[in-house]
Amino acid sequence: MDWHAHVTVATVVEDAGRFLLVEEEKQGRLVLNQPAGHLEPGESLIEAAHRETLEETAWQVEILGVIGIGLYVAPANGVTYYRTAFHARPLAHEPGRGLDADITRAVWLTLDEIRAEQARLRSPLVLDAIEKYLDGHRYPLSMIVDMRGF
Repeated sequence: MDWHAHVTVATVVEDAGRFLLVEEEKQGRLVLNQPAGHLEPGESLIEAAHRETLEETAWQVEILGVIGIGLYVAPANGVTYYRTAFHARPLAHEPGRGLDADITRAVWLTLDEIRAEQARLRSPLVLDAIEKYLDGHRYPLSMIVDMRGF
């Protein structure tokens, strides 16, 4: 069996009680997600979080720490995702920058607005990461060991 988990990152970006989400098309429907995506060859988890956030939202962010690590099996296709969730603060918006092809828009929503859209969340990990962040699950970036180049 040639099984492997997909290594992904997600970034919870909070500004004055609002959270940066993306609206994206997946399997014919519009869903909400954190800026998130797959780790690419040669990059660190933190670099992937920076890149994905910029590509999907046109926001440059400062990655501040880790919220947690999640394992999720998507019911639609059985794919297992190993997801590291980071928290970040927004630094600068690049409004003229194009977004990834499957992203409809980036949107800032409050926790109440996100909960009201719960049926549209791409996975339960989206709300879980925000709630953990708000509950104080914030760990230093130093917990990530990067042994590339050794």
